Formats: sequence, C-alpha cells, structure tokens
Amino acid sequence: MHNELIKFVRDTYATDDFIPLHVPTFNGNEKAYVNNTIESTFVSSVGQYVNDFEAHIERYTGAGKAVATVNGTAALHTALYMAGVQAGDLVITQALTFVATCNALFHMGAQPIFVDVSKVSLGLCPQAMAKYLQQFAKLNAQGECIHRVTGQRIRAVIPMHTFGHPVEMDELIAECLRWNLVLVEDAAESLGSFYKGKHTGSLGEFAAISFNGNKVITTGGGGMVLCRDADVGLHTKHVTTTAKVPHPYEFYHDEAGFNYRMPNLNAALGCAQMEVLPTFLEQKRALAAHYATFFAGSDFQFVQEPEYAKSNYWLNAIICPDVASRNLMLEKTNASGVMTRPIWQLMHRLPMFKDALRGDLSVSEWVEAHLINLPSSPVGK
Repeated sequence: MHNELIKFVRDTYATDDFIPLHVPTFNGNEKAYVNNTIESTFVSSVGQYVNDFEAHIERYTGAGKAVATVNGTAALHTALYMAGVQAGDLVITQALTFVATCNALFHMGAQPIFVDVSKVSLGLCPQAMAKYLQQFAKLNAQGECIHRVTGQRIRAVIPMHTFGHPVEMDELIAECLRWNLVLVEDAAESLGSFYKGKHTGSLGEFAAISFNGNKVITTGGGGMVLCRDADVGLHTKHVTTTAKVPHPYEFYHDEAGFNYRMPNLNAALGCAQMEVLPTFLEQKRALAAHYATFFAGSDFQFVQEPEYAKSNYWLNAIICPDVASRNLMLEKTNASGVMTRPIWQLMHRLPMFKDALRGDLSVSEWVEAHLINLPSSPVGK
C-alpha cells in the first residue's frame, strides 16, 4: 500500500519534490496588509488589524468576544486563568493531545487528570469522564468538585478537538454541569469545524485557537481566546494587555496581568487569511474526500468526521491494521519524500506528566499505536 499511497499523494500535489504535512498558503492580500502595517509603523501590539482580526473571528465563530494573543499556548493559559484554575487544582483532559495542552496547565501550577478518548471523535470521551468522576469525585458543601483520594479541587475540563474533529460536546457539557466544572475547549486545530451547526470554541465558557504556521490559517505565530460572555471577554482582553488602565500618560495597572498581546503585524496576516478561509476549507474537505475514496476497501481506515459534525480536516489521518504496517508506512513514505507522522506520544509517557492521575487509557493507547497523519495542505483547483 505504501507505494500506491506515495504515487497517489504525488499525483494529488502534482510534484516530485518533498511534500510536507501542512504548509501555509499565501495567495490573497497577505503582502498588501503586512506592507501596510509596516508603512503605518504600528507593527507591535497596537493597531487596527488586531481589532479587525478579533472582529473577524467573533463573526465567524459566534463567540461573545475574541481576544488575540501571541500564540495558542498563551491563549489556553489565559483561558484557564479566566476560568478560575489555580495552583494545586486538577483539570481533566486527554492524554492523546499535543503537549501544549498540558504545558498550559503546568504554567498555572495545576495538574492534569488524563481520561480516555472516544473512537468516534479521537477527543475526550464523555463516558470515560463520567465513569472517572463517578468513581473518584464528590461535591463538597460549597458545591466544588473534589477528588476523593487527593482532596484537590477539580476545577475544569479541557477537551481537544483532535485534527479538527469536534468532540461530543452535549454529553461533556452535561457532565460539567453535573459536577460544577468549567469547560475550556482546546480548539487549537479546529478553526472552521462545527458541532451540530455551532462553531467549535463557542460552546464552552472559554476556548483557545492557534494560528501557528501549520494551522488552517496562520498569523506566523498567534492564538485567540474565545469567550462566550462578551463582558468577561473585555476583562480577558484587559488581563492579556498587562491590565493597564487607559490614561493619556499615566501607567497604572489594576491587577496582575499577562503581556500576551498579538502584534499588529501578525494580525494583518490573519485578516488576509480569514478572507480566503472558506476556500481553504473547501479545498481541505475535497482532499479528505479524495483520501477517503483512495482508502475505501483497503485494510487502512480513513478517519472521517463524526456524523454530528462538519470538520475542517486539519490533518487527515488513517488507522493502520497493526503496528507493523504503521511502522512500514511511516518508514517508506518518509524515505520517499512524502511526509507522514505518527500521532503524539501520550502525555503520561512524557517525564513531566508521568505521575499524573489517570483513568483507563486503552482507546488512547490503541490510537497511538495505529494512527498516521497524511499530507493535508490545501490543494488548489
């Protein structure tokens, strides 16, 4: 199968050169907007493009307020801070995720509880979370969710929309309401993905999006906090801009804050990319359908969007029949200049999170052993 896949990918991208996993596309107003920013001299954290980019994201996602940040990790860190996560708290998330999810918790002084993922979405499994909470959690007199064994507060839940495929949000929201937990969506990979008609990141109290160079659209580096409540969003913006109180010349900061502001230069790039986002999504979904047709009837299962969702198909993926076929596919494709990669190592296998609390992770371990990502850059018509 590896030879057939190599030929298929090369024919799809019409090149004999190295084919990376995902690269940015700049065919719109990117140069014009960036040059305009340079000419204006407003290249740093103040400028109209920052405001415009936030407004673009608000309109597209339906968020109450969007707050631009320097990267996705900063966005998630801010979201957790605004969610009331404190040092010593526990936060439920998935072991099958990129390390940035857990790094944000580390920066808060909080600790993860790893719960299994769903084969339907590859994201946090609501049934696994319910089972873990039923066994290990209780509500105290103040209505706080407390871990029965450690006595620590469980404050929040972070589902990650893996490769842009939305998780089962209704069920997760119901569990969060049952246990008084704040839902913070890691929507880093899912700009352009919809759960039952609602954009990912708009269903939880907070969410974080990434605009890294390998995402659906890019600002070079950058992120965005999505806040369901617009007033809370204004406070979030205040916190990310060093909590400085506006004044013609005085410097006064009314609380501890972060300097997480996105530069205007990056936001200019984001505004241009948002103009062509619909085209990117159309091309990516067409590519996914192309892959699905190619793998139909084979021993390799193409990962499809859940039936309740419309995915951006950020990274296309296949499930290999066994570990040996996965390893052979990785070896042969990469040796031929077609980049494929395994999924991330599970977080509890990393030294800094090896002692984290966790439930049964059998599905996560199965996915880790069988999944491969395929070249997923948009293909122009």
